[in-house]
Amino acid sequence: MESYALLLAATLNAGTVLAIASLGLLINEKVGIVNLGAEGMMLCAAIAGFATVVTTGSDIMGFVAGMLVGAGLAAIFGVLVIWLNTNQFATGLALTLFGTGFSAFVGTNFVQAKITERPSFSVPGLADIPLIGPALFRHHPLVYLTVLFALGLIYFMYRTRSGLVMRSVGESPESAHALGYPVRRIRLLAVVVGGALCGLAGAYISVVYTPLWVEGMVAGKGWIALALTTFATWRPARVLLGAYLFGGVTMLQFHLQGIGVEVPSQFLSMLPYLATIVVLALISRNPQWIRINMPASIGKPFYPGT
Repeated sequence: MESYALLLAATLNAGTVLAIASLGLLINEKVGIVNLGAEGMMLCAAIAGFATVVTTGSDIMGFVAGMLVGAGLAAIFGVLVIWLNTNQFATGLALTLFGTGFSAFVGTNFVQAKITERPSFSVPGLADIPLIGPALFRHHPLVYLTVLFALGLIYFMYRTRSGLVMRSVGESPESAHALGYPVRRIRLLAVVVGGALCGLAGAYISVVYTPLWVEGMVAGKGWIALALTTFATWRPARVLLGAYLFGGVTMLQFHLQGIGVEVPSQFLSMLPYLATIVVLALISRNPQWIRINMPASIGKPFYPGT
């Protein structure tokens, strides 16, 4: 039973990375912007966060640095696709390629660097409960803040005027523009916020999840986060559920190896990506369901005055 508690704890930890990034990408897509640069932003934020913690010794400063780098790269992406009307998909792929190469170049001097010993966190009174305590109540505060943020995002999008405006921009930017809303500025703000969250996810990887820097350490999590938004049909609660599901699949490979299951390690490493493909294939069998939930203007440029 103890091994299952550890598996659940690892699932929540791994799922948090995907949840933060996916919620950021969800905000982007709710206003009609698809950012395929998540992987590159997360890698740049990971090295920025790690280098900051090595230099300052402060996890908070590392998270702030990661968010600023993610927001800055997203702002550049936003200006290119929103004001200069470059192709969203090509620009996002270019951002990923840039982030992959730039993070590898900048991180050369930090490959052997180490950060101070990680503090342990626990919820007083609950962390000592047998099995449940280690599984649920000994995580980094960001794990719990991510859940609260997802709940807050649900309230914001479906219970506030600002959330309604944001969704209207994603559904019909022409109508929102006709009503006097600054569509381009709203889209840029959403892209920057989404980039900051991707940056936070990247910093979490290098500072908390695996406190070190290795080239390419994001290892496809940005792409899985992109797939999760479709898997969740653009709903924050489903994003959270999907993130933990995929986090569990990721950790399952290590659990199976630990209990001696004789399966080739290469096949176990394929599990998260195989699960992504299977889920997307199953969802695509019902295109009407996707069409109902998908923002109508997603991936489409907006030209004011036309």
